[in-house]
Amino acid sequence: REIKSGKLSGKTLLEAIDSIEPPKRPNDKPLRLPLQDVYKIGGIGTVPVGRIETGIIKPGMVVTFAPAGVTTEVKSVEMHHEQLTQGMPGDNVGFNVKNVSVKDIRRGNVAGDSKNDPPQGAASFTAQVIVLNHPGQVGAGYAPVLDCHTAHIACKFAEILEKIDRRTGKSTEAAPKFIKSGDSAIVKMVPSKPMCVEAFTDYP
Repeated sequence: REIKSGKLSGKTLLEAIDSIEPPKRPNDKPLRLPLQDVYKIGGIGTVPVGRIETGIIKPGMVVTFAPAGVTTEVKSVEMHHEQLTQGMPGDNVGFNVKNVSVKDIRRGNVAGDSKNDPPQGAASFTAQVIVLNHPGQVGAGYAPVLDCHTAHIACKFAEILEKIDRRTGKSTEAAPKFIKSGDSAIVKMVPSKPMCVEAFTDYP
């Protein structure tokens, strides 16, 4: 804290780290739990694992996995090998499910409460895209692989709806044929296989 020319003001690094508020994760919203993996454990059965983004999960709850369309009951919830009465947003949990094979669900699926706005697969979606670095032009038909929560799926640019200003978000050109490095655009995208994707405003 002291230097030759006098004292410094402000916090030390440790004080600054200690003062950081953890992110507020909404537990009042419906459950969204993207699966990171699915295990088959002898004597227990199928155990999906992942981090709860919104809502809560607890034993006895009936959950739906999207886009797989599988619905089942949660038998137990664990974190760090300890049984939980409920898992909260931010928790990395494993949960045992009834009568579901490891072949039925996979990484990239999203679990939700079947009775409270369950997640669904999207045939297409609209996204804001920023082209950071691309050697040429990007147009309709381009199909990059997207990472959305734990899903890793090629999604085709079906249509470039408009080019927008990156700072203001205002439209600068309607229905451009191409976009290039540095451009931002609103694009209709079609996943190559079923994918669960929802608006950030609904499920942050």
